[in-house]
Amino acid sequence: MGFPPTDEELVAAVQAGESSAFDELVRRWERKIRGAVYRVVGSEEEARDVTQEAFLKAYRGLPGFKSEARFSSWLYQIALNLSRDRLRRRKLRDHASLDAMEEDGVASPALVSRAPDAHAQFERGDLSRRVAAAVAALPDDQREVIVLKEYQDLTFVEIAEVLDLPVSTVKTRLYRGLTLLRERLEQQGVASYARAGVALL
Repeated sequence: MGFPPTDEELVAAVQAGESSAFDELVRRWERKIRGAVYRVVGSEEEARDVTQEAFLKAYRGLPGFKSEARFSSWLYQIALNLSRDRLRRRKLRDHASLDAMEEDGVASPALVSRAPDAHAQFERGDLSRRVAAAVAALPDDQREVIVLKEYQDLTFVEIAEVLDLPVSTVKTRLYRGLTLLRERLEQQGVASYARAGVALL
């Protein structure tokens, strides 16, 4: 019984015209990519949309994909870029909704319904969800590094490749993010999680 094909072999098959090989890449990576996107955007529905968009963009971009880069790193990069775009659009919509609220003197139902899932989860009091909410509230650059390292188990080198950053910068962002996360968890009374770090997330 032979070994399953590597990502690189599947990519080469797709580039050679075997489109069904891309289905295997989707099966292999869809869950991990969707999990990473969810941790960044804080919404399951948006995570599904962004993940589908990421795989579509990857499929369209495969003819020009260079084998020097890992497929997984390239895919994470696409997904994170789309996640950032989604967050920017959300902030613009929420800002417009806040303006409307100030003019009308009432809360916009659209603004309330678009609040990230993580915030609602935090209110329900479940510890793991409170930790997830604290991660979602971190600055974007720190949150992305924590998601890739602690949730996706990528190495520092892989994260540096995904984010196109020096390894030293990745380590600095991780340290600052974990420090800020622990401080916020302690402020919320989640002391045991704060002391243990993110290993228990």
